Amino acid sequence: MELLKKMRFPKRYSIILLTFICTRVCYLERIGFSIAYTAAADSIGVNQSSKGLILSVFYYGYVVSQVSRGWVAQYVGGRRVLLFSFLLWSLTCALAPLDASKVNIMVYARFLVGVAQGFIFPSIHTILVQWVPPHERSRFVSLTTSGMYLGAAGGMLVLPSLVKYKGPQSVFMVESALGIMWSFLWFRFSSDPVRSEHPKAAAGFGEHNLPVSREKKIPSAGNLRRFTKIPWKKIIFNLPIWAIVVNNFTFHYALYVLMNWLPTYFELGLQLSLQGMGSSKMIPYFNMFIFSNTGGILADHLITRRFLSVSKTQKLLNTIDFVIAALALMAIPLFRNPSWTVICSSISLGFLALGRAGFAVNHMDVAPQYAGIVMGVLNTAGTLAGIVGVGLTGRILEAAKSADMDLTSIELWKNVFLIPAYLCIFSSFFFFLLFTTGEKIFE
Repeated sequence: MELLKKMRFPKRYSIILLTFICTRVCYLERIGFSIAYTAAADSIGVNQSSKGLILSVFYYGYVVSQVSRGWVAQYVGGRRVLLFSFLLWSLTCALAPLDASKVNIMVYARFLVGVAQGFIFPSIHTILVQWVPPHERSRFVSLTTSGMYLGAAGGMLVLPSLVKYKGPQSVFMVESALGIMWSFLWFRFSSDPVRSEHPKAAAGFGEHNLPVSREKKIPSAGNLRRFTKIPWKKIIFNLPIWAIVVNNFTFHYALYVLMNWLPTYFELGLQLSLQGMGSSKMIPYFNMFIFSNTGGILADHLITRRFLSVSKTQKLLNTIDFVIAALALMAIPLFRNPSWTVICSSISLGFLALGRAGFAVNHMDVAPQYAGIVMGVLNTAGTLAGIVGVGLTGRILEAAKSADMDLTSIELWKNVFLIPAYLCIFSSFFFFLLFTTGEKIFE
């Protein structure tokens, strides 16, 4: 951080860097739990349905009052709420034992971690809409969210070996230590925008690049908190908002199914241990990191160079990328080779991440004043996808096991991967392509 100060980087760059690290640590925790819990559960013979329940409990906590969390972040301030949520989940991980036989404790702990992490993304989007000018939003929102994938990649690379040599509980201790360290950095180096009338840290920076009139100011931290009436009816019955909601559900259904069940697919479907896969197991998530940032840069380039409007750029990226991701999902169970499984899952997750440059930034264009609140709505949909997708996959596998079906069967795993594939095609063509807009619709 001292280096940033000496080089006189705009303050928003340090804010973006910290939020990038934030999402990285969060997803290291999420992928870490699925790895550690799977190892602990398999060692004592927990059935797949029960595993699905524990893996999905996080999302029940995460979904509770997502919209109200957006409201809290909007009015209390994203910076403070983000610090509180990080400390809460970090301390929970530090204090909760990872014992697959103690179901009640596992349920309560994961639910509380889900509640705490539920504040994170509404807070981040409230912060980013204050600090980041419109012509930089795609790239910097993509950069911030790409931390999720780099965290997942790092978790897949390092944590299986940590579980093997130090035990599942060691994962919790590492995650909580990282969370507390980040909390200290955020407390020390973050701040609200310097000038309330101009929320960018470097006043005037890049305004000549804006594809909109300069009179359309970004709402400041102060303005965001002055609103006393939220247009709930307009938010709920707005088709462009629903286009984002449906695509957010689809994205997270595919992501959470792969994140929580890909380790099981490798071990049960392909009969291959994660420890024996080396660095290849991190490639799908590292690919998401690369593609997410590529999508953000590409979207900003198309918009600022005026090759395409904001709306057309987002529709193009979202539709093409979701269709490619769907085809790759369909291909995963067709190959009984771990290398091809890694390739297909990498393509699928990579293009899903590239598609985020379409739908994930759209709410900041259509409703910048209510970015945190709308993000709460979106997170509700994304978390419901986790509850439905992760739980349903567990039930599919357990039903197959009860029917004495071979867990390496192609037909079984087709049922797992075809559902998110069809959702990708449906949501991109019948919602986002038809109803989305890049224009501000909330004044």
